[in-house]
Amino acid sequence: MKILITGATGLVGTALVASLETAHQLVIVSRKPLLARQKLGSEHQYLSSLDNLTELNDIDAVINLAGEPIVGKRWNARQKQRICRSRWDITSRLTQLIAASDTPPHCFISGSAIGYYGAQDESLLEEDAKPHEEFSHDICAKWEQLALNAQSARTRVCVIRTGIVLARRGGALAKMLPAFRLGLGGPIADGQQGMSWIHLTDLVRLILFLLTTPKTQGVYNGTAPYPVSNREFSRSLGCALQRPALLTTPAFMLQLLFGEMAHLLITGQYVIPAKAINEGFTFQFPRLAAALTDLFPR
Repeated sequence: MKILITGATGLVGTALVASLETAHQLVIVSRKPLLARQKLGSEHQYLSSLDNLTELNDIDAVINLAGEPIVGKRWNARQKQRICRSRWDITSRLTQLIAASDTPPHCFISGSAIGYYGAQDESLLEEDAKPHEEFSHDICAKWEQLALNAQSARTRVCVIRTGIVLARRGGALAKMLPAFRLGLGGPIADGQQGMSWIHLTDLVRLILFLLTTPKTQGVYNGTAPYPVSNREFSRSLGCALQRPALLTTPAFMLQLLFGEMAHLLITGQYVIPAKAINEGFTFQFPRLAAALTDLFPR
């Protein structure tokens, strides 16, 4: 297949390109194509933007992973706008290009996040769960709809609401590891908030499953089937690193450091991938202990 990919230089995109490059022709969209080429290899086609395209007639599938990181910077008005536009604009443009094609891509896989559900209690959330409306939900709801607008008899659309992606390098663990390796890690606030996670290997496998399974379409939770509390996650990570994980970070401290963005760290969701499992996808790392053992072998 000839596959167009956005967000290819990110954590998930880099792993996805490595899994696709031997069997498929890749067209990679990156604002910095020279750096992308250095990172991903010279055998792919690179575009600096979608601006010069008028259709996608020669593209078999589109995988859209682009987006400004939502965690890491304080949410002032400008940052909120960047977070939204980095997702909405490119997704809208891809949908327009698909609609303008005489022979459109047969599959459009687009990212979203479990932030769609907003802050939740300890209930298990399947894809049809009612969201709590807040900023993270607003971002994802519009992001998803812009992608789903591309659905037609000739193009099926799959949206993946991704959880916390666990990888050896990069992503959420990269931010947690320094403190945990020093024995300074531990729960956030009361530690009861849900952490819905997925091993990077399984997320790439899920994308490939959606890409190659014609019956799939609609929204899928990109999380492992056994979410845990923040307290349990902290204990498991400490165990994997053979370090104590007893120090609690108070909610007020995070609010002082990160402002409104701290809400994402203090609250959470227990999300399960009901639709993917019902349609035949199996997880290599369904439970956290096995995932962390793979990432941090003793």
